[in-house]
Amino acid sequence: MIRHLVLFKLNEGVSKDDERALAGAKAFAELGSLIPELREWECGWNTTERDIAYDYAINSLVEDRDALQAYLTHPAHQAAAGLWREFATWVIADIEV
Repeated sequence: MIRHLVLFKLNEGVSKDDERALAGAKAFAELGSLIPELREWECGWNTTERDIAYDYAINSLVEDRDALQAYLTHPAHQAAAGLWREFATWVIADIEV
């Protein structure tokens, strides 16, 4: 199993109530039901006000590297990530569990 973690930081001047951020969050919220390779899917906005905190997170689980690749190349994922590229940066970690 592979745990796929992503932390997003909104660009300067972008807030979570920005229309682009709302559309991006909605697109990610829908992925869990659209991509069959996802065994677990959680995403949401950070709830703390700490300076080192990121703004949005994804926590997902897939069976193996093939399933991770299928998720990453899925058209719905590509479309959602494309939205986020317009207003945020992110870091990822894929860990075997």
